[in-house]
Amino acid sequence: MSIVDHLSVGVPSIEAGRKFYDAVMEAIGAKCLAAGDGFAAYGTTRVEFLLLLPFDGGAPTGGNGTHIGLVAPSQSAVDAAYNAALANGGSDEGAPGPREAYPIPNVYTAYARDPFGNKIEVIHNGFAA
Repeated sequence: MSIVDHLSVGVPSIEAGRKFYDAVMEAIGAKCLAAGDGFAAYGTTRVEFLLLLPFDGGAPTGGNGTHIGLVAPSQSAVDAAYNAALANGGSDEGAPGPREAYPIPNVYTAYARDPFGNKIEVIHNGFAA
């Protein structure tokens, strides 16, 4: 059983957030399962990741040293998600490839920031494998 029920990131606009995350999630086999004025919810069979407008009405901010790791079913899915991120306004934080410093054999991962500053990792053969 996972100890995490869901994760969320703040975005200034659900529409703008969906442009980025719909493409990235599709690349790893997930999709938007529900959406409304203040949220979009993603997963494969259940909601695991949400885009939210900040409850306090303030600007959304990404944490320094914080990132969210998304599971990819293959190395090609990591590549596709990374390319989708860059094609939809994201920025490079680490190109796809193995990570020798990781304490996991055969890990393959990539990092990007969404257009709002949130850092994501797309990982194959990671901790959840």
